[in-house]
Amino acid sequence: MRHSAHAGCNRSATYLVGLVLIILLPGPNSLYVLSVAARRGVRTGYKAAAGVWCGDAVLMVLSAAGVASLLQANALLFAVVKYAGAGYLTWLAIGMMRAAWSMWRTRNTRTDDGRAVVEAAPAAERPYRRALVISLLNPKAILFFISFFVQFVSESNPVVGFVTLGVLAQVASVLYLSALIFGGSRLAAAFRRRRTLSAGATSAAGALFLGFAVKLSLASA
Repeated sequence: MRHSAHAGCNRSATYLVGLVLIILLPGPNSLYVLSVAARRGVRTGYKAAAGVWCGDAVLMVLSAAGVASLLQANALLFAVVKYAGAGYLTWLAIGMMRAAWSMWRTRNTRTDDGRAVVEAAPAAERPYRRALVISLLNPKAILFFISFFVQFVSESNPVVGFVTLGVLAQVASVLYLSALIFGGSRLAAAFRRRRTLSAGATSAAGALFLGFAVKLSLASA
């Protein structure tokens, strides 16, 4: 009994360490939440974060249902999801580059009272929906859930195991994305004052999204 409890503690510690390392790895989800918070504030940042959390929850359910294994075994299905995700990330990257160019062109534009012009957020941007799609169109994330979670789910009670691991993953994500949101909101004031800085940061985010797209298009099951 003591040996079993000790093994369980070791497995839990291993899962938590691996989860923290995986959560902290930069990716399109966290980068998008950070960029939204920096551009539009805490409230909108949390809307984007909610899309990430819902997307992760859907992927967990799909993994538990065995859909991830099907995706891993079917090369054509994997390729469809992979290139759809890469295309969506590329589209987002192009949008960020265009926004950065617009900021750069109007960097010296002032209102009648001498303040810098603040560009309004695109009306078509829906942070929750975008973050949700970014999460769902990521075959590597689906494969991660099935390959990582399965190692720690108890065979005697798999349902409780999946729920427990899923809750821990979501709690870690909430803490991490909240830190990014509040950190990004602190950058917002500086971005509003310095449009050149804002244009540079948006360009960098667009380049990173393009890099994520290339990396995803080269991924294999």
